Amino acid sequence: MAGSYRKARLNNTAFRRLVLIAVLVFILLVLLLRQNSIVTLIPNYSAYENPRQNELSISLRTRNRMPPRNSDLYPTLAKDHIVIVLYVHNRPQYLRYAITSLSQVEGINETLLIVSHDGYFQEMNKIVESIGFCQVKQIFAPYSPHIFPDSFPGFSPSDCKDKDETNCVGTKDQYGNYRSPKIVSLKHHWWWMMNTVWDGLRETRFRAGHTLFIEEDHFIYPNAYRNLQLLVKLKPEKCPNCYAVNLAPSNVFSRGEGYDVLVAEKIGNVGYSFNRTVWRKIHERAREFCMFDEYNWDITMWATVYPSFGEKVYTLRGPRTSAVHFGKCGLHQGQKGKEACVSDGVMRFEVKEIDRVANIRSDWGVNVYEVKDDYRAGFKGWGGWGDVRDHRLCLYFAGMYSNFR
Repeated sequence: MAGSYRKARLNNTAFRRLVLIAVLVFILLVLLLRQNSIVTLIPNYSAYENPRQNELSISLRTRNRMPPRNSDLYPTLAKDHIVIVLYVHNRPQYLRYAITSLSQVEGINETLLIVSHDGYFQEMNKIVESIGFCQVKQIFAPYSPHIFPDSFPGFSPSDCKDKDETNCVGTKDQYGNYRSPKIVSLKHHWWWMMNTVWDGLRETRFRAGHTLFIEEDHFIYPNAYRNLQLLVKLKPEKCPNCYAVNLAPSNVFSRGEGYDVLVAEKIGNVGYSFNRTVWRKIHERAREFCMFDEYNWDITMWATVYPSFGEKVYTLRGPRTSAVHFGKCGLHQGQKGKEACVSDGVMRFEVKEIDRVANIRSDWGVNVYEVKDDYRAGFKGWGGWGDVRDHRLCLYFAGMYSNFR
């Protein structure tokens, strides 16, 4: 009897082991199949080849790896610092004003300022090198059309110039126009910068928190950084579904409502900030971003990327602006001879005492301005982005740092 009992026990134990092994094998197979299916869904952006480089392009890539300046003056960044990225083109008059305003920002010395250049321009570089109020890191877009004067991504002698021209190189956009290097540079620089800041730079590629993005024609109020820190802290509570925070209203002509309430609205293109989670969602839409026939990065985001998230995309901001867009000239007009690309009232912004200190409170409620579909289904873009070479370069940027992700 005892022997039969022991035999039955052994049989039950062996059976349980077999069942356990079978379950483990099944789980392993499911995980392997799932992993393979995920891998097949990830686009192989690294398959797109980068353009032929020239001497300047190679030297700029080397400069991009240099450590930040002023580390001896500001050896320690604040624990809760928010990196600021200032992206610039070739408008030195504007840049001087933007830098002057940044120098007055409370807390600017606690963080890292990254200046992203669209190409290399000596005067712009000189202005940035004069900054002494915080740590500064410069990066230069090595594939900017501005550093390729006679080949792609710049203008090649064999490129099509006129829409009626034949026997030339180029792909027309939806309106029958060939590419303009200065125009496409707008979108290329923004996308290259985003990929580089989030995934390429040693200083930032492991940061999960928010990063603030501003341009050379933005006047930044003294309280901007402190307000930004408050908004980032309040967002999970006040607007958990918000994707970003903004220093300015989405309407660039507005200076804010002025009353005691936070605002949730459409993401604006002046002083916007988001975290790595949002960047991951944006990067997943790289193909949509790169293939949409629209030369403006912001309109591309509003018309294709944000709508693909499956819900309205909101940002959180305060009732008084902490950043103002003052540019009157296009990004790539720069200087024409002796004409300065700056309007007469650039620096006539009134900075009141309330604009010098943080003016956002945690006990305020939130007014929601419904995000409207400015670019409804069927909007095809304003063109300027139809050349397949630009599509490929854009997709190459999406895969530059795949090894770091």
